[in-house]
Amino acid sequence: METEAAKLIGAGLACLALIGAGVGIGSIFGNYLSGALRNPAAAAGQNGTLLLGFALCEATGLFGLGVALMILFVF
Repeated sequence: METEAAKLIGAGLACLALIGAGVGIGSIFGNYLSGALRNPAAAAGQNGTLLLGFALCEATGLFGLGVALMILFVF
């Protein structure tokens, strides 16, 4: 296998982290909305937890994207 082909395959596999981030963010917001509709009084108290979960999921996706870009352009 050529080196360039291996780099492209590795970068594609590293981008799979973006799929997980999308699923995680959808799950977080979907569950928050479901809970907020069941108990609207407690929804305002969960905004910090919601944003923390969103940030952690998004960071995972960005780390995967960063690894993919490093594979393509640095190594």
